[in-house]
Amino acid sequence: MNQANNNLLPWTADSEGVTLAVKVTPRASRTEIAGVQPQADGRVVLAVRVASPPVDGAANEALVAWLAKQLGMSRNAITLRSGATGRLKMLRIEGDGALVGAKLASLVKR
Repeated sequence: MNQANNNLLPWTADSEGVTLAVKVTPRASRTEIAGVQPQADGRVVLAVRVASPPVDGAANEALVAWLAKQLGMSRNAITLRSGATGRLKMLRIEGDGALVGAKLASLVKR
């Protein structure tokens, strides 16, 4: 993946995994990807609608569980780095960065 394309992706990969920027919309009719969206500050995020409400971390748990299932990974491989109480979140996904990045790219294209 070249540097020019990295600015258009909501994740950055390294040898130990991927850091993913996500914007979550809770209380959706179903959990799904809503697309890749640019933010006012220039960052790009993966927009995800989550069926769970934002109560007691339920939406965060649902996001991690859903993403783990979609990527074919363990929930333990995904950690919430920041944004526990906000819509914008940073997730860390442990594993081969290139492989995880490729799985995310495939997921976004669906």
